[in-house]
Amino acid sequence: MNEKAKEYWKKHLTLLAILLTIWFIVSFGFGILLVDELNQFRLGGFKLGFWFAQQGSQYVFVILIFIYVYRMNKLDKEFDFDEK
Repeated sequence: MNEKAKEYWKKHLTLLAILLTIWFIVSFGFGILLVDELNQFRLGGFKLGFWFAQQGSQYVFVILIFIYVYRMNKLDKEFDFDEK
């Protein structure tokens, strides 16, 4: 593997680690670990901890997918691996 491909792979793995960490924090942290603290607040009539456990983590996951696609397209162009 050449240096360009190694750098591309390193940036790709870094992006994945960041996005998966965010998803873990939102789904496990907000939906399970911090649920009691978040339930003191309400969002749309629901307790915030409950909302994150039931819907919020799914919304965040979909948003992270769009961010991943956007960032990967940008990374592909940066390293000239995009489909032309």
